[in-house]
Amino acid sequence: MTDLSEKPPVGASVWERDLWTHLTSHVRAERAMLEEYQAAADATGSKALQYLVGLLIDDEIRHHKIFQELAESLRTCAELGQGEPVIPAMDFHQADKREVLDITDRLLDSERLDAAELKRLRKELHDVKDTTLWGVLVEQMQRDTDKHIALLRFVKRHAGSRRF
Repeated sequence: MTDLSEKPPVGASVWERDLWTHLTSHVRAERAMLEEYQAAADATGSKALQYLVGLLIDDEIRHHKIFQELAESLRTCAELGQGEPVIPAMDFHQADKREVLDITDRLLDSERLDAAELKRLRKELHDVKDTTLWGVLVEQMQRDTDKHIALLRFVKRHAGSRRF
């Protein structure tokens, strides 16, 4: 991923310039947050804190990448004719609708099964929730599963619509 220029996209509207400013300032903030987390991980004598901060660093790296991709996509869209944006347009309508919905339904079923399994596992770990990191890690996986379900519902809602 390249560093983003401070200059807004050429020909950007007022809204696009404001969004560009917001996105690029967030990229800088995410970079500072990453550095702070890394310093914390390096400074601690606690392996548990170091492990958890490592997970936070992974999330922050992903957030940083997404914000960069949002800004790059905004630039591509504002500067018409400059190629495909990094984040693609919603093109669910260009694929076979039935296939997209079938795949989405299968993935949703898998995520729902995973959610039920994680709920059972979290209950099994109740007795060690204050003596291990296991419970909090399963809790985070539950949140990830909720996020996965939300993304798949988004696909299903938009792939099934006729707004295109």
